[in-house]
Amino acid sequence: MPMIYCVEDDDGIRELISCALKSGGFEVKSFPKASDFYEEKEKHLPSLVLLDVMLPDEDGFSILSHLRSDEKTKDIPVIMLTAKDSELDKVQGLESGADDYITKPFGVMELLSRIKAVLRRTTKDTDIEMTPVLTINGLTLDESKRIVSFGGNEITLTFKEFELLKYLMKHEKVVVSRDKLMEKVWGFNFGGETRTVDMHIKTLRQKLEKGGCADFIKTVRGIGYKV
Repeated sequence: MPMIYCVEDDDGIRELISCALKSGGFEVKSFPKASDFYEEKEKHLPSLVLLDVMLPDEDGFSILSHLRSDEKTKDIPVIMLTAKDSELDKVQGLESGADDYITKPFGVMELLSRIKAVLRRTTKDTDIEMTPVLTINGLTLDESKRIVSFGGNEITLTFKEFELLKYLMKHEKVVVSRDKLMEKVWGFNFGGETRTVDMHIKTLRQKLEKGGCADFIKTVRGIGYKV
């Protein structure tokens, strides 16, 4: 049974999440502050972390950075919880390596669906039969090593950015809708949900451009994206 760690300082929200996760078939441990979470993770590692942005002793972005820089926790999926709805907060979370984000207030069913989707996707990744290295216009993606490079220089991507790029490269010249990307990369589909896809595409483009590979992903207005 997957163990979920929830780091949330609001007592009411923390209790709601705990009850929802238990009813959804998960084990859960919740923490009101970062120090409690750090202490517990040294004893046992979770399957996934729900991480609030605003905490009393350390903000969620700092905690996320800590997790991603530690060899033992760098691959643990993280979903950010934020009361803020600004683009900057979402970009910062995605740039720091978050697998997804949920803006408060959120529905219990959506929360459970996103958790299951992230776990399903990250679990499947260990069982995927690797295909040959993909190369398009000088950009190379190696599935087995999970390395993306352009002109010999490696481009560091988050888990979801890598999966997005891989799917688009495998469907070169095909226009892929946002709904299809949500279904194939995140493992679920909420009708009309495009923010998560668009924000990941945005950060992916920025990293490709910094690596020298500009204009690689094209936007097809009103439909989606293509390589």
